[in-house]
Amino acid sequence: MSRAFTKEDDVQAAPIVPPRAALPPGTPNYVTPQGLAQLRAEHTALEAEHTVAAANHDNDTDRTHRLSLLNGRLALLAERITSAKVIDLQGQPTKEVRFGATVRLRTVSGGKVGFERTFTIVGVDEADVAAGKVGFVAPIARAIIGVKLGKKAMLPLGPPPEVVEVVSIAYAEPAPSVPTAS
Repeated sequence: MSRAFTKEDDVQAAPIVPPRAALPPGTPNYVTPQGLAQLRAEHTALEAEHTVAAANHDNDTDRTHRLSLLNGRLALLAERITSAKVIDLQGQPTKEVRFGATVRLRTVSGGKVGFERTFTIVGVDEADVAAGKVGFVAPIARAIIGVKLGKKAMLPLGPPPEVVEVVSIAYAEPAPSVPTAS
């Protein structure tokens, strides 16, 4: 059949699968135990969504598109789970900033002197700046990893660079939130 006898609506472009958070080539996929649990929960939710989409018989074109998108997302997620290297937070040095640390920094020069910020260094899939979680590949995390408690580091936040002091370091895994009955 020639192209002239097909409807343009019948031809659908392959879905664009959104990429996972960026992980530089050759960089291990470090995750906290909580981060791995989040990835597995996301996988379970996507599988359930896939099952529902597969059972939907409303429109074959839409269903095929939705299933292709879900298959792509599941494949990317499975790759992340397989490559995950879980870091035991209890084994981290308590007086040095490493992966999984919740760090409190105080600005000592180059910015608003005395300003304090607290964040946790996590895996790229766990990062959520609004929740105070910064990916270990972020410039601010890379600038302070390896810095000892009470020592200073230069943050590349803009001209002039900001110098901060590491005020506290903790490696407590936050407890999972459990819904309570009201």
